[in-house]
Amino acid sequence: MTLVGWVQIALFCAVVVALVKPLGWFMTKVFNGERTFLSPVLRPVETALYRVGGVDETREQHWLTYTAAMLLFNIGGFLILYALLRFQPSLPFNPQGMTAVAPDLSLNTAVSFVTNTNWQNYGGESTVSYLVQMLGLTHQNFLSAATGIALAMALVRGFARASARTVGNFWVDVTRGTLYVLLPICVVYALFLVWQGMPQTLGPSIEATTLEGAKQTIAIGPVASQVAIKMLGTNGGGFFNANAAHPFENPTALSNFVQMVSIFAIGAALTNVFGRMVGNQRQGWAILAIMGVLFVAGVAVTYWAEARGNDAFTALGLAGGNMEGKELRFGIVASALFAVVTTAASCGAVNAMHDSLTALGGMIPMINMQLGEIIVGGVGAGLYGMLLFVVLAMFIAGLMVGRTPEYLGKKIEAREVKLAMLAILVLPLMILGWTAVAVVYPPAVASMANAGPHGFSEVLYAFTSQTANNGSAFGGLTGNTMFYNLAGAIAMLVGRFGMIVPTMAIAGSLAAKKSVPVSAGTFPTDSALFVGLVVGVIVIVGGLTYFPALALGPIVEHLAMASGTLFSAN
Repeated sequence: MTLVGWVQIALFCAVVVALVKPLGWFMTKVFNGERTFLSPVLRPVETALYRVGGVDETREQHWLTYTAAMLLFNIGGFLILYALLRFQPSLPFNPQGMTAVAPDLSLNTAVSFVTNTNWQNYGGESTVSYLVQMLGLTHQNFLSAATGIALAMALVRGFARASARTVGNFWVDVTRGTLYVLLPICVVYALFLVWQGMPQTLGPSIEATTLEGAKQTIAIGPVASQVAIKMLGTNGGGFFNANAAHPFENPTALSNFVQMVSIFAIGAALTNVFGRMVGNQRQGWAILAIMGVLFVAGVAVTYWAEARGNDAFTALGLAGGNMEGKELRFGIVASALFAVVTTAASCGAVNAMHDSLTALGGMIPMINMQLGEIIVGGVGAGLYGMLLFVVLAMFIAGLMVGRTPEYLGKKIEAREVKLAMLAILVLPLMILGWTAVAVVYPPAVASMANAGPHGFSEVLYAFTSQTANNGSAFGGLTGNTMFYNLAGAIAMLVGRFGMIVPTMAIAGSLAAKKSVPVSAGTFPTDSALFVGLVVGVIVIVGGLTYFPALALGPIVEHLAMASGTLFSAN
């Protein structure tokens, strides 16, 4: 580890924090329906969309209606994307002549992009056409991200309102999130990426002749437009198979830094939106502090592990840290930081191969996802995931002092706690359940590229990533099989909507409650004590749930490495 490395990490954190207030202020105005500097241009478009869709923007929805609208919206997105993948050969903008995607892979891919997971059991440049990249994948990147923001806003209204029957209007929220937040930023962002050297063209792949005289096909396409929303919307699906390690998808050190910042920008700013809408910005800063503590701890461990490298190689005189699977132009610190950022959010883009990280370096991204990616998290998903843990922490605090727990003037009662636990337990059910099946089912075991604990880690990481709607992979697992396509699709669906439905029920329940005035016994929820309590609950719940599985994978692999025991690939 070096001082320059820590300066890079500190600079990243400073830029993200600096964006929180201005972006939070802007999004608060957008979702409150107030005028912004974009209103003169976009308000007529917004009104026209409501008119065409038959939406009354002044009519709000009960949480059940809001949730039903969200589910129908996502079912429609799934059907459209599945059809595009299956009928790809008959559609235009297919200069490479891509064939139809297999039914099981089409199912997995459509579910993946609808759930904001963007898990890819295929190579983008060799499997899908330009039309599918744009109309299918990029389009769904916008809508899945907007869905997450809309759901977060519904839960925030649940805390902010009292004696109310409604939590907003899904169609209005998803329209405003797309039109005012995601699209304008992505237009500027895509132009920046083109300036940095990223392709944006409908032209066919380029045929080049190497110095040895061999022919090489260089894939290009509408890359910048997809990368902009894949990062800002924390989607993560790459245009190229190598994702953000590909020089056309991440050309420079500056593009790498901006991509990392964009992954966190909206998720971090939503904490400020939360504080503004509940009438106390300190509440939002407290939530951001919880995320920050967990994030910095994860970065410190990952950077240390990668900078330290493999003891067995060090003994051979190969010092300098672990550079396996990393781009030389990014180095250890930028690769380690990117790995933690992309898994602390539900992004899944990678600029290094996580399969080549050290045991502990690869464990931290896994833990980030297993906690539900609440450390900033995906756009919207991180905030409502964190608020579930806040509900649980306040319940535990209430038990310790013998009071009915409350948060922001709302009594946290049995219904809210049961729903929060239901949402939180969805993740281990899918992660640990499918991992247990995969390590004993022969066709699934055959997909593991490595023996020993690392092979187990590949499977555990795969189902962790899919259930947590992240999309990154260890890379050593052959995922394009019938078992992994179908099991992964189920894990992604349950991981996304199995958490959303109980969360929306909590939003409706809280909105209907009366506000309780602050008293001498009210626990302060904007203090360092509150931050420590929630961090402690998250660590304890995560440890009790996942430590046995982690002990079988990365922990025992690290101990084996320290003792000089290494494992070869199959």
